[in-house]
Amino acid sequence: MNRLVLQAQLLERAALRYTPAGLPALDLVLQHESEVSENGHPRKVSLEMRSVAIGEITQPLSKLELGASRTFAGFLAAARNGRGVVFHVTALD
Repeated sequence: MNRLVLQAQLLERAALRYTPAGLPALDLVLQHESEVSENGHPRKVSLEMRSVAIGEITQPLSKLELGASRTFAGFLAAARNGRGVVFHVTALD
């Protein structure tokens, strides 16, 4: 199963664009910081993740203020250039 749920802040949002199929799309950068337990020891986690939203989910994301913290859900896929991964956001809480 390929499902990711991430509590993060909206760090960057590009201008609304459209896919070749005519669907609205937003390129985003999300920032996550937390502390987790790894092998019984606390570990601080901090990351920025390239993300994209396609379709109806772009409406609430386009209204979300930069810096706002939310829970983003979706899936991971290869980047268009084949290097790295992109978080495809499909839901927002």
